[in-house]
Amino acid sequence: MAHLGTGHRRRALAVPVGLALTASLAFLPSVAASAAPVGTTADAVATAKPDTSGPKLSYVANLTAYGTVKQAKKAIERAGGTVVIAYEQIGVVVAHSQNPEFAKQLRGQRSLFVSVGATRTAPLSVVQTTEEGTTQRLSDADAAKAAAQAEPGQEPLESNQWDLRAIKADQAHKINDGSRNVTVGVIDTGVDDTHPDLAPNFSKEQSANCVGGVADTTEGAWRPYADGSDHGTHVAGTIAAARNGIGISGVAPGVKVAAIKVSEPTTSLFFTEAVVCGFMFAAEKGIEVTNNSYYVDPWLYNCKSDDDQKALVEALTRATKYAERKGVLSVASAGNSNHDLASNAIVDDTSPDDVPTPVTRTIDPHVCLDLPTQLPGVVTVSANGDQGIKSYYSSFGLGVVDVAAPGGDKWQVPATPDANGRVLSTLPGGGYGYKQGTSMAGPHVAGVAALLKSAHPWATPAQLQAMLKGQATKVACPEKVYDATGALVDATTCNSKWGQTGYYGYGVVDALKAVK
Repeated sequence: MAHLGTGHRRRALAVPVGLALTASLAFLPSVAASAAPVGTTADAVATAKPDTSGPKLSYVANLTAYGTVKQAKKAIERAGGTVVIAYEQIGVVVAHSQNPEFAKQLRGQRSLFVSVGATRTAPLSVVQTTEEGTTQRLSDADAAKAAAQAEPGQEPLESNQWDLRAIKADQAHKINDGSRNVTVGVIDTGVDDTHPDLAPNFSKEQSANCVGGVADTTEGAWRPYADGSDHGTHVAGTIAAARNGIGISGVAPGVKVAAIKVSEPTTSLFFTEAVVCGFMFAAEKGIEVTNNSYYVDPWLYNCKSDDDQKALVEALTRATKYAERKGVLSVASAGNSNHDLASNAIVDDTSPDDVPTPVTRTIDPHVCLDLPTQLPGVVTVSANGDQGIKSYYSSFGLGVVDVAAPGGDKWQVPATPDANGRVLSTLPGGGYGYKQGTSMAGPHVAGVAALLKSAHPWATPAQLQAMLKGQATKVACPEKVYDATGALVDATTCNSKWGQTGYYGYGVVDALKAVK
């Protein structure tokens, strides 16, 4: 979700430049049909001058097992498109075109393309995350108050980190902080690697700007835009802020953290071509865990019955599966809409989010997916607060949510110096602040997964996911839950079965068990 916390939202794009990849397409589905659109000849397709009267849009084109990138490039150019990048390992090509019939013309070549779709509904130019509400910056006075109450061995602001204690990360740190051989990639709005709590653990060699679909690894390209979001920096601190006598501690303060920026400037929207690039970059750079606290814009849910949305699902599925085969465990936030992702119907009144007026539609979350959180192999995370109750904003779903973690809840007030139920972490410019959202829950799980990978370096992504679930602290459905107004209401939407609940999945992750 362009879920920064739970408000997944996104922004527009500026296009970077390239990286080419190679590999086999043997795993792709086979599809048969003629290479030319029905009712036309191949010569006619090759010689017809394409229409260029439409807005410039970005597209993903997914190849069949029989199609080659060379053939795809020729077909794209004939249809009035320009290739931005081709990922041969997964048979996905990113292209731009102003031809209103571009996708339709390529879809007609069914022996070459499985699916083709526009990654946005507005012309190239809007990014979204899963945080709920705005950032509350920590004042110097509050920082001094927390430091005065810090216990021996704690970081100066750790007394306000109720979230670490909720998953026993403070106890885990007495045993193992995690390995420098493990890197968590923050696929997000960028990370300020100059922050004194992040600089010791930051991996520049595994960081990039993927906006537009091509990885840019020039110095600082991974940092937030000057007008951009503090979301990625906050997420990174929760995962791996160093235990260095400064500020806070991350869940896994001994591992490395990398930044893969995928959000558009100005809008902070997360489009498919950038997110595909993010997963592919993580896979090729040896990153072990990725955190995805967003949903992919412009659709909150992507319906496979729609030609464009179907192509986005396909491209992202290929990218996440490729990353998994390369040893990457992907963690994603469930979202902040308080939706039941296991229900039969959800009203989506926010999509598409790259235009002024979204269209209200009713979708079935079994066939219209929140990306990347509902993709196969991705760990789906819901949020809870200091009292262990599901956060009022967190989406949920029996059999959809895998595990839960602290995401913060302003109605669940902890006994800390600041008495703030949100999650405290790093902000750009060397600061600290509070946020809440499933965007904040995801990095707790990514941190625990990094601790597990540190303890079990040969574990596969599937094995790491099994350990996350098996070691989680079981939590039963609560009798009451807070609503958006702070009132306690009956938790009638929580279902349980197979040792799981819709609110917490297999339970709340446990950092102490991970290091033992």
